[in-house]
Amino acid sequence: MSFEFNASNSGRYSSSIPLEAEEVMECLRRRWGVTYDLRLLIKRDRIYLQMMWGFLEQQSFPIDEETFKENLNRTLEIINRAGQSKFVRNWLENVQAKPRLGKAITLALPMDQRMDEFVL
Repeated sequence: MSFEFNASNSGRYSSSIPLEAEEVMECLRRRWGVTYDLRLLIKRDRIYLQMMWGFLEQQSFPIDEETFKENLNRTLEIINRAGQSKFVRNWLENVQAKPRLGKAITLALPMDQRMDEFVL
């Protein structure tokens, strides 16, 4: 399931303060009661943020909390360096769908010069 996010609405919500792992984890837990895995996907000349169906609290989740935070911090570093924290924060707080087994929720990140450096 994929969603295009309307960037024109993102300005009225949270500021462009960099996202941090604890903030994102708290948002996910508050909204869905679990901490879904977030990953970046580079496909052709686009970058997508995917909220995966696997979550930290799942017994079969393959990594521990410390490794999860490290992975999340790497993902958020790219989002923050690309100036997309406000856009992603708004999406996390407002997306209506939630991941289902085998179906991630996907956000297409706006492409600009800052994002181009992450697409090879």
